[in-house]
Amino acid sequence: MDAEAQHTERDRSSHPVMSEEISDTQGAEERSRFALVARAADWLPGGRITLTVLFCLFSLLLLTRFVIQPFEIPSGSMEPGLRIGDRVLVNKLAYRFGAEPRRGDVVVFDGTGYFGDADYIKRVVGVGGDHVVCCDRQGRIEVNGRSVDESTFLYPGNEPSEVSFDVAVPDGTLFVLGDHRGDSSDSRDHLGSPGGGMIPVGDVIGRADWIAWPLGHWTGLRRADGYARVPDAAGSLLPAVLPALLPANSPGAGGRKAVDGVHG
Repeated sequence: MDAEAQHTERDRSSHPVMSEEISDTQGAEERSRFALVARAADWLPGGRITLTVLFCLFSLLLLTRFVIQPFEIPSGSMEPGLRIGDRVLVNKLAYRFGAEPRRGDVVVFDGTGYFGDADYIKRVVGVGGDHVVCCDRQGRIEVNGRSVDESTFLYPGNEPSEVSFDVAVPDGTLFVLGDHRGDSSDSRDHLGSPGGGMIPVGDVIGRADWIAWPLGHWTGLRRADGYARVPDAAGSLLPAVLPALLPANSPGAGGRKAVDGVHG
């Protein structure tokens, strides 16, 4: 047998050995992982069933902590779209990758120091730099000189606002209102409070994207079309509220905040 033939035979004989070594290593790792799971299951009361339940609970905890969180609606401040007892699912990633709340979004935020020590759900009417006025000659809210048609979500029989206001929304904050204007403690009621009724964007927990309960009311929540034509602010407005609607100690300022907050 010549040298070339011998070399070829050695090459052919070496590959199966390498494959067997790799296969043995992978098999050992898989057996090790299965053995670890088996030991954990043996250690826990209930065995694999308990281990599966714990894994599901841990996954659910991560989901609600970082991705989606349910909130219960305790008041009628967002009727007719959101009713008392509804449970909404809040998308906590909606504003975590450079995106900002937009006019018309329904958001949940922490009102501590501004509205009260609770979480609240409201609709975004103005974002940083906006000029929000109520009302125009037709009684509608005006944002950056554009009148907004709120008829698709405003509570039947309610006016956009029973009192006038004229505000400049500072950068990094939001001006928010409830859809049931006659039963909502919102930015209008806190113009004389710390923060001027504005909500820091950093205190927004997320965007309400779905009504999950009751099942008969299951639906997705979309951005209100009435704000789509509102132009961006021409320039930064003064970072202060123009004439305050209510002083901080008036009966209407924060009078409904105890029932307006959402429960997680």
